[in-house]
Amino acid sequence: MTKSAATMKSGVVDEAAEEPPSLTAIVNEDEEPPSIAGTARKNRFFNHTSGELWNDWKWHFRNRITSIDELVNFIPLSSIEQERLKLVTATYPISITPYYLSLINPEDPHDPIRKQSIPSFDEIALAGMGFEDPLAEERDSVLPGLVHRYPDRALMVLTDLCPMFCRHCTRKREWRHGGWVRTPGEIEAMLRYIRKNKAIKDVIISGGDPLTLSTHRLEQVISKIRQIEHVDIIRIGTRCPVVLPQRIDDELCAMLSKYGPIWLNTHFNNPNEITPESAKACDQLLRSGIPVNNQSVLLRGINDSVETQLKLCKGLLKIKVRPYYLFQCDEVQGTEHLRTSVETGVKIIEGMRGHTSGLAVPTFVIDLPEGGGKVPIQPNYILTQTEDDLVLRNYQGRFFWYRNPKAIGSSGNGRKNDKRVQETVPVEAFPVAEPVMT
Repeated sequence: MTKSAATMKSGVVDEAAEEPPSLTAIVNEDEEPPSIAGTARKNRFFNHTSGELWNDWKWHFRNRITSIDELVNFIPLSSIEQERLKLVTATYPISITPYYLSLINPEDPHDPIRKQSIPSFDEIALAGMGFEDPLAEERDSVLPGLVHRYPDRALMVLTDLCPMFCRHCTRKREWRHGGWVRTPGEIEAMLRYIRKNKAIKDVIISGGDPLTLSTHRLEQVISKIRQIEHVDIIRIGTRCPVVLPQRIDDELCAMLSKYGPIWLNTHFNNPNEITPESAKACDQLLRSGIPVNNQSVLLRGINDSVETQLKLCKGLLKIKVRPYYLFQCDEVQGTEHLRTSVETGVKIIEGMRGHTSGLAVPTFVIDLPEGGGKVPIQPNYILTQTEDDLVLRNYQGRFFWYRNPKAIGSSGNGRKNDKRVQETVPVEAFPVAEPVMT
């Protein structure tokens, strides 16, 4: 059935049913008014949807836009565009929640929300570039769904289901395989492995998006991880606060609060994603004792400027979310059109440092191919270094001499504080600094 703005249907979900719910159910036509915060956006496309349904995450999941034929009811596309995008979705499917769709300006083909969610013909036109599994996750999987790359960390991939298929997704290769959820037997095998490997202190629950699973099913996994004495930290990787904030409900937060310390890493990429709904979701998590970090991906035309990153990261701090990582976009097949140069990321960090709080400056990292791990990339602030001195460049481009202290008891460089040199040096005295790995 076609889900137009006027006819999109949903249904009442049996509370005992497992998520994600099916795509076919009957509508409960309540007339309860929607919340004030979401009214304008909801009315753009979904003015016939009641407030009760709009605030129900299961309704959004059931009514995801999953075809180009559905998409044209909301976003104007020429017949040629439609045919080209159908070719794309034959390889890389589409899935957009009504909530996230409502953030798109349908008249702007360069809208940053649109670029993250609506397919581009470049996904297959440039498909020869990149790799299906650039991080070699499958090679480093010790069991189906369990990646053990770092000695003290393990990654549990519980499902490949997502509320939305981000066009830059690292696990884009999984989309063509259909939706799957790890069986109880597969999950128990992962838990046995973690129990036996006492070096594992940190378990990351990921997907897909693990919050597409029911709260009950999530608790079955999380409670068993928490019973493992040598596991100190549980982390959850989810984009639900951004693309489906309705999922962060009282039931979920009450459950998570029982099994701390749990850290949640989410994925805001653009200031337009910071809404009253997403802010409320993050606030609920924080009030439940779940710290929230943000891991952005540097994306062409979406957040590849100093101005956008400053606005995004300042906005995140306002909703009490810590900017954690800014990732160079992985070399994934079907994402080349969204990738920027590494120098772009270095210049962004350089343009942020000193111009906003250090809390608002994420760490720019490259997740190395073939499972090499994350490497932080920073502007080069050390221009020269000897055993006794360094020459440093600050955020203003000024250069300073700095005495390098010696270990106590060793013969020092003999300078007392009153004779310590700190002076600015003409820029022309030094070559232009190149970015270095730190």
